[in-house]
Amino acid sequence: MMRAYVGGYTTADRDGRGNGIHVYRIDPSSGAWTEEQHVGGLENPSLFTLRRDHSVLYSVHGARRLLSAFARDRASGRLSLLNQIDPGGINPVDSALDPSERFLVVANYSSGNVAVIALADDGRIEKVAQIYELPGTTGPDSAHQSGAMPHGVIFDPSGKFVIVPDKGRDCVFIFRFDAAAGTIALHQMMPARPASAPRHCIFHPHLPILYVNNELDSTVTVYRWDSATAAIAPVQIVPTAPADFTARNTTAEIGVTPDGRFLFVSNRGHNSIACFAVAIMTGQLTLVGHTQTGGKTPRFFAVAPNGRNLFTANQDSDTIVAFTIGTDGGLARTGVEIPVGSPSAISLVLRT
Repeated sequence: MMRAYVGGYTTADRDGRGNGIHVYRIDPSSGAWTEEQHVGGLENPSLFTLRRDHSVLYSVHGARRLLSAFARDRASGRLSLLNQIDPGGINPVDSALDPSERFLVVANYSSGNVAVIALADDGRIEKVAQIYELPGTTGPDSAHQSGAMPHGVIFDPSGKFVIVPDKGRDCVFIFRFDAAAGTIALHQMMPARPASAPRHCIFHPHLPILYVNNELDSTVTVYRWDSATAAIAPVQIVPTAPADFTARNTTAEIGVTPDGRFLFVSNRGHNSIACFAVAIMTGQLTLVGHTQTGGKTPRFFAVAPNGRNLFTANQDSDTIVAFTIGTDGGLARTGVEIPVGSPSAISLVLRT
């Protein structure tokens, strides 16, 4: 049995129609979603990070100065608020836990900084330990690049480095993480193509490869990761939208199956998931095809831990749509569709 934690936009300034965090039980046989809890009174809980044992869930709150910690009951799956703080900036959009789970690194999009947040043993948020203002020059798209705009944050497989794609700087930042002090220091700035706008990133589960989806030019860049020097180098750039699609499109989320065979990117505009086969030796990508998401503006999707299902969050049609992942990486709708306002986050947890 699996549970899904769903958040989304709630406020008028984000065209929100959501109303907090919803907790669902997913039936392993039918795939049906049954709501078990609704946590209301929250503004824009828009992306989640979980402890390894799933005992604590952290939520950033879009377009606000707010970070929340929730205790998660491992038996019932229910959430209870631990505490909330200002994360050191406006519009926190993503976060990542260090391996010790004593610190949470947060990307504050509208403030152009990355904050390191100290955590208590029970998962409560203690204080902002560091605020790092991102350097560099702004990209050429003045309508969508107004300064530093960090949009994602992950740790490398060793847990010693933090990767932050920056939409506004057209750059992927790599920071060295000091686990004793809870601080980051700049290690590498990798320029991306002008006006490409790096957004989110993910490592291949087995290969020394980092994938970054670029929001404004609708591409994925494949980077080789040198674990000895903690540096990246681009080896491939592939488009995510069909060549004959001429309307505006921006990418949103990126994900890979647990076995590393397939990679997916969501297209807002084309309203599709681009499916790629991953070369087993090099990690380079070959397009399998595009699957319509059954809704508008797929801001987020989640790949199930078993690698056999994918769930899209269609922000502007207020639905989550379920798909199966085929042996060739193609997607097929299951017939399960969940109504939920302005979804932007789905975290999946196997029952433990």
